[in-house]
Amino acid sequence: MKLSTRLNAFCQLGERLHGLTTGELQGLAEKARNENPWFVAESVLLALRGIEVLLDKEKLTSWALSYGTEPSHRKTVGVAMAGNIPLVGFHDFLCVLISGHRIKAKLSASDTALFTSLITMLLEIEPAFQDRIALAENLKEVDAIIATGSDNTSRYFEYYFRKIPHLIRKNRASCAIILGEEPAIEFELLGKDVFSYFGLGCRNVSKVYVPHDFDLGQVIQSWKKYEGCIDHHKYANNYDYQKSILLLNREPFYDGGFVLLKESPLFVSPIATVYFEFYNTQEEVKQKINQYTSKLQVITAAQGWFLGSKPFGDAQLPQVSDYADNIDTMKFLAGV
Repeated sequence: MKLSTRLNAFCQLGERLHGLTTGELQGLAEKARNENPWFVAESVLLALRGIEVLLDKEKLTSWALSYGTEPSHRKTVGVAMAGNIPLVGFHDFLCVLISGHRIKAKLSASDTALFTSLITMLLEIEPAFQDRIALAENLKEVDAIIATGSDNTSRYFEYYFRKIPHLIRKNRASCAIILGEEPAIEFELLGKDVFSYFGLGCRNVSKVYVPHDFDLGQVIQSWKKYEGCIDHHKYANNYDYQKSILLLNREPFYDGGFVLLKESPLFVSPIATVYFEFYNTQEEVKQKINQYTSKLQVITAAQGWFLGSKPFGDAQLPQVSDYADNIDTMKFLAGV
């Protein structure tokens, strides 16, 4: 199967997803929610929209062609997928197949319904993928491995797969930088980066840097659009628990009624909590962020004004060339 055939199949998959009817989307969302209570309809639709972005024909083709020729020897690449947000492992799935290798995927128990549905669609479009896609409960007999997990599981992966080429990802989180002069609409867009997927993704903003004397109340007010997340019982349980801990420890915090803002030098905040930290100059905030390079996935800022940042609201729609942990997956696959 030529690269052009593989590319055409994935482009058609993007078109297929774009053309799903309301009923088909509802059916996928219901399957996902039955399997994982966190996967509400809004999260599923956002994930599918993100895949449509990845499968944009012009960008996907340009990206794939930039990596050159077919592999000299086709390998079987094992992929251990996370399940924190819907279809979070799709980019690895795409990379392995576009690179010309076979994939043996261990799907997360929290995210099998959506993934198997997309695989079924892809095989209907291009049956030749049948012998290049395998789902497995273990990842034995593979030539290379891509795995995503917690900092603890990554150490296990690195040891277990030490004898074969491996790309092991760890916990990551994202931050935002507020200049202090943004209109309310920008803070509303920032809320999308915070509350999409209930804050469960590595691209969700969990830390906000704000200038001294900035009124955080205006941010909370702009985030009222997202207060419906408190109606989800799992999110509400996290909110109540974190609030109880703060009250018990008599720590100061802002309470928005659906989100807690706490001043902290830490980078990764619990669900329903956003950490904030004050800064005086842009150079100071650069130094603060540099302390967490190994934990950083995305930086967001209004209109992308901060060097290397994405605009508020764009954190959850990465381009096909935006690699997790900033490690080029295609280059890794070229060397297996």
